[in-house]
Amino acid sequence: MPHDGSLLKATVMFLLAVVLLVPLAQRLRLGAVPGYLLAGVLIGPSVLGLVNNAQNVSRLSEIGVVMLLFIIGLELSPRRLWMMRRALFGVGLLQVLLSGVAIGG
Repeated sequence: MPHDGSLLKATVMFLLAVVLLVPLAQRLRLGAVPGYLLAGVLIGPSVLGLVNNAQNVSRLSEIGVVMLLFIIGLELSPRRLWMMRRALFGVGLLQVLLSGVAIGG
């Protein structure tokens, strides 16, 4: 895959929009989530078209999910994880089974 800088451009555009719009949404007492949504709508292909490659945005979202899981891992101690094992494995197994039934028919 050739490198054309579009991932860097998408990252910079996303961060710039977020830095501008999230504080604005918070000042309007809407919270951060509407600010993120507004940033995405503005820089996406529907309004300004600054970021129109969905593959680059998908890569950024994967990085975001990994960072979120990493931060959650920093917050949990092994002792607490061990205490939650039945609930975690029970709910996890239930989710896998229900997803399998939903996808498999």
